[in-house]
Parts: sequence; C-alpha cells; structure tokens
Amino acid sequence: MSKNPVTLGIILFIITMLIFFTVYYISGVNYFNTSLMMNAFLLPVLYCIFAFVSVRTFWKEKGVINFRESFSRAFTPMFIGGFLSVLTIFVFLNFIDTDAKALLNYQYVERQKSELTNEYEKAKKILAKDQDIQELEQKYQERLQSFAPERIKNKDMLTASHFSAYFAAILIFYLILSLFFGAFFRSRSAK
Repeated sequence: MSKNPVTLGIILFIITMLIFFTVYYISGVNYFNTSLMMNAFLLPVLYCIFAFVSVRTFWKEKGVINFRESFSRAFTPMFIGGFLSVLTIFVFLNFIDTDAKALLNYQYVERQKSELTNEYEKAKKILAKDQDIQELEQKYQERLQSFAPERIKNKDMLTASHFSAYFAAILIFYLILSLFFGAFFRSRSAK
C-alpha cells in the first residue's frame, strides 16, 4: 500500500464508492437500512484502518514522529476519502439518480414512522393509569400527523445543507481518531 496520505485518501475514496455502488445495486427495497448499516459499521472501521496504515508506515520509515506528523498522516487520507465520497454521493443522488434520492427520503420517513409506532406500542404496555394512556394516545396521534402526505411531500434529507451537516459530523470522527493516533504515535520509537 502507498505511504503517501493523499494516495491513500484517493484509494479510500475508490473503496468507499465501490461499497456505495455495491449497496446501491444489490440492496433493492432495503436501500436505506443497508446504507445505514454500512455507514455505521463498515466505513468507520475501513477509515480507521487506513488512518492507522498511513501513520504506521510513516512511523516505521522515520523511526520517531511527533504529534503533528502523526495527526496529519491520520487525518489527510480520511479527509480526502471522505470529502470526495460525500461530494460524489451528493452529486449522484441529486443530479444523476433522483429516483434513488426519492427512495431514500421515502424510506427515511417510513423508518421514522415505524420507530414512532414501536415506541408507542412499548409505552402503552408499560403504562397502567388510564390518564397516562390517554395522554400517550393523544401525543401519538399528534406526532402521526407530522407524517401526513401533505406534510412530508417536500421533505428532503439529501440537500446540500444536510450533506454539509453529515460531513461536519464525519469530520468530528476524523478529528477524534486523528487525535488518538497523534497521541499514540508521538515520540514513540519504531525500533
């Protein structure tokens, strides 16, 4: 594997896009849930591995590295891979395959609705007083109205502002991971 963090970032971008398009073509009607699972479990591990490889190969080559060098070596591939991936996915969903965007938005709303119903059912079983049950029923009915077709018609979770917020959250992960690698590898001898 290349020791250059920019090259590692581009390789990470390519792997991320391969995962994205694999999920896109294979997942079918479970597109939202499958992509959610990939983003929650597979991609963080993949990005962590690339950050580690980037810092460790530089550390082995140089012998001793400081915090700034190890932080930079960890952050750069993740930032490049993540930024290019988020940008490409945004362009793909908003300009190339808008049907996939519509499907994701629909599945997002349906998931929210089913989670609301599940929570309602669980809470209803726990409550003993009629007054509490009536209050729960009223709140549930009020919340259900937020899923009315006219209220969700223009709901879009894949806008530029949402993607910016997603990437900001991802950057926090990159920052924390890079700080960890910076602290771990600083002033340690590879020999």
